[in-house]
Amino acid sequence: MKKIINRPELLAPAGDLERLKWAFRYGADAVYLGGSLFSLRANANNFSLKDIDEGVKFAHELNKKVYVTVNIVLHNEEMKKIKDYLIQLDKIGVDAIIISDPAIIPIVKENTNLEIHLSTQACTLNYEAVEFWKKQGVTRIVLGREVTKEEIIEIKKHVDIEIECFIHGAMCAGYSGRCVLSNYLTDRDANRGGCSQICRWDFDLLDEDKNIIKGDKNFTFCSKDLSLLKHIDEICDMKVDSLKIEGRMRSIYYIATVVSIYRKVIDECFNGNYEYNIEYENILSKVANRD
Repeated sequence: MKKIINRPELLAPAGDLERLKWAFRYGADAVYLGGSLFSLRANANNFSLKDIDEGVKFAHELNKKVYVTVNIVLHNEEMKKIKDYLIQLDKIGVDAIIISDPAIIPIVKENTNLEIHLSTQACTLNYEAVEFWKKQGVTRIVLGREVTKEEIIEIKKHVDIEIECFIHGAMCAGYSGRCVLSNYLTDRDANRGGCSQICRWDFDLLDEDKNIIKGDKNFTFCSKDLSLLKHIDEICDMKVDSLKIEGRMRSIYYIATVVSIYRKVIDECFNGNYEYNIEYENILSKVANRD
């Protein structure tokens, strides 16, 4: 196989400081994490500012990067707190923040030197939208998970900006996570970090006469997990800049295993000696995940 020209970044989740360190030890180029405020994983352990500071120092000693999620949909109460938080992240030296709410952009520009990545929550699926966000000062787009291969190629052709794509992990039933089921059924707002994962519940499915439709199992909205291991060579050829693994609430074992496998495959693509290896798939199938 031909060598890929640009080696993409391998971006891993970090639910706490220990998982951050293991992600780097097993080959991640960067991690993304949530602070105790403004993160969409309210049920994760998350990072205090002190933890973020320690994580950034650990990463930078290895010449690696840390991105902090600030990607909830902001209400008035958060607007009062966001400026001071962003200033603290800037002082710590985080490499970028990941946002979904455009209200954050002018606050970042006026008060910090933080680099801005746009979250998948913004559902960016076309090059016109990518161009718009670039003009606002965004330096990287985390594309919506619904985007197709052909659309990614078109985006890279039309706009000179970093593109990040998910390659492994859970998928949302809602459009890139913009789901109101959790809020409606449990009063936990998925867009403010409280998702109760309604899509993974089991439901009775009824016909027009309200009779239960029998099947092998109950109905669920839940999609299968994403796994693009077989297509990493294609994604590298498309010049995607960052390959993202989902799972801030996953175990150390999961992080270490998934990161190490994708590290091997990316390096094989870059060195020109990649061939699909079923054994890699077998290893991935042994870590905790859905089909």
